[in-house]
Amino acid sequence: MWKFPGGLSEPGEDIGDTAVREVFEETGIKSEFRSLLSIRQQHTHPGAFGKSDMYIICRLKPYSFTINFCQRECLRCEWVDLSDLVKTENTTPITSRIARLLLYGYREGFDKIDLTMEELPAVYTGLFYKIYHKELPDSYKTMTGMD
Repeated sequence: MWKFPGGLSEPGEDIGDTAVREVFEETGIKSEFRSLLSIRQQHTHPGAFGKSDMYIICRLKPYSFTINFCQRECLRCEWVDLSDLVKTENTTPITSRIARLLLYGYREGFDKIDLTMEELPAVYTGLFYKIYHKELPDSYKTMTGMD
C-alpha cells in the first residue's frame, strides 16, 4: 500500500525538523518544512509503546527530486501524482484523505489548508515556543483593542 514517509521524533526535535529528517532518511529527498496539515490521534496504537499516538502530517517543499530510498524501511518509493493517488485503492485511509487535502490545497490555494508556524516568546525569559494555526490577516496580528 502507498503511504507517506514518517517516523518518530527525537527528544526535543521540532515537528518540522522531524518531518524533514524522516523524509530524507526514507527517500533521500532534501526538503523544507512549509506547514502542518493535519493531526491523527489514536489510542492503543500497537507501535506507540503503550501511549496515545499523535501522528502529525506536514507539508514540505522538496529541494531535490532524485529518490534514493532506504531499503530497510521501504519496499518501493516513487513520486505519485496526487490525482492518481486519490483514485487508487492501494493506499491507507489516512493517505487517501491527505492526498485529497493536498489536491484541494494545490487547486484552491494552500492558505485554505495550511496551519503555519510562528515562534513566540514564552512567559519564561529568553525562551520561545512554536504555535501552529491558520494564518491570521495582518490587521489581526497587530490589533490592540476592539475595532
